[in-house]
Amino acid sequence: MADDFCPDCKRATEEVFDHSSGDTVCSECGLVLEAHFIDETSEWRTFANESGANDPVRVGGPANPFLSDGGLCTVISKPKGAQGDFLSSSLGRCHNRASSSDRSLILAFKTIATMADRLGLVATIKDRANEIYKKFEHLKSVRGRNQEAILAACLYIACRQEDKPRTVKEICAVANGATRKDIGRAKEFIVKQFEVEMGKSMEMGTINAGDFLRRFCSLLGMTNREVKAAQEAVQKSDELDIRRSPISIAAAVIYMITQLSDDKKQIKDISLTTGVAEGTIRNAYKDLHPYASRIIPTSFSKEDDLNKLCCP
Repeated sequence: MADDFCPDCKRATEEVFDHSSGDTVCSECGLVLEAHFIDETSEWRTFANESGANDPVRVGGPANPFLSDGGLCTVISKPKGAQGDFLSSSLGRCHNRASSSDRSLILAFKTIATMADRLGLVATIKDRANEIYKKFEHLKSVRGRNQEAILAACLYIACRQEDKPRTVKEICAVANGATRKDIGRAKEFIVKQFEVEMGKSMEMGTINAGDFLRRFCSLLGMTNREVKAAQEAVQKSDELDIRRSPISIAAAVIYMITQLSDDKKQIKDISLTTGVAEGTIRNAYKDLHPYASRIIPTSFSKEDDLNKLCCP
């Protein structure tokens, strides 16, 4: 039961849902508030290890706008008997020829979905990566290229365009066999091909140190107080003329904040988490060190503690 407004009772009353007729009825006056309600839940629950080879599901997956038939194709099952084997082989060959155009796309989309799931990315980023790959595949530029690197680069670009950037190291960790150099080259190649095709530069979105900071702090097990101080420090560092990559600045700020806290982090741990080399973190820290009193919030550390900071 649930409460809903009844126009006859002129007030909120309890409603009853009649599953047999699909009607929502007022429990007090009997007025039908909504008729022929469509139940969008599963028709039944299927347990693969219990149902054996009999799958009672009568519907397929959702429509995919990136496929020529929307992903709503017909699959020919294999009948029994010798004559059935012959028919199934003939029909199977015809069916494979008819669906070969989308087969490579389906495999590519599955690979992108697997990588996105391992990174915990939302569906909008998956769809954007699928769209980028579909357009790139339409240019006939995929042949002879490292397929895994191309798919990983599409996911990297999609993260940038959706303002949820991931580092190349993070993308490389979920790509099958593609190195960071391969992904970087594939990304540059895709961007170049789109610029030639569209006649303008490809929108990639801007990267800020704050885009990576909270995720890195979470992986390092930092407290909420430390995370807030690091976020404020990163925002203030944008006003400085520090010519370092956003990831390097985020790593250097994290190191600076942890040195002022009770739970100090070693620079090698920050390097492993962020994917930034230890030497790069040291150099970025040296650039930020003179401005420590300006970027570190006073509520987190006093000036006497800031004076004790030293370069790593």
